[in-house]
Amino acid sequence: MGIARSTYYDVPVETDGDAMILDRMKAICAEFESYGYRRVSAELRHQGLVVNSKKVRRLMREHDLQPRRRRRFVATTDSDHDEPVFPNRAADMTLTGPDQLWGGDIWAREASPAAA
Repeated sequence: MGIARSTYYDVPVETDGDAMILDRMKAICAEFESYGYRRVSAELRHQGLVVNSKKVRRLMREHDLQPRRRRRFVATTDSDHDEPVFPNRAADMTLTGPDQLWGGDIWAREASPAAA
């Protein structure tokens, strides 16, 4: 026949189809929407299904199962203070050339008696 003898004796390893893996991945991603491929791979292993991480990445990319990133709110200004708030004098200026308006951010607190 022209085939190797080991082909006859070799027992094929049954692999799970992509559809079954994908169903489990969709269930994991629906429950934990911020899981990336590493956590999804670990959860699949926890369920008893060993899948290569590259395959998990590929399936997640192809079926749009990317994790939803939650952006944190970063406070950039502390407006809750008792210090005076100075008016913006440059708001109503019309600039016609360079060197007409300079800005700076110099803020000094009064020294407390304990620091002196």
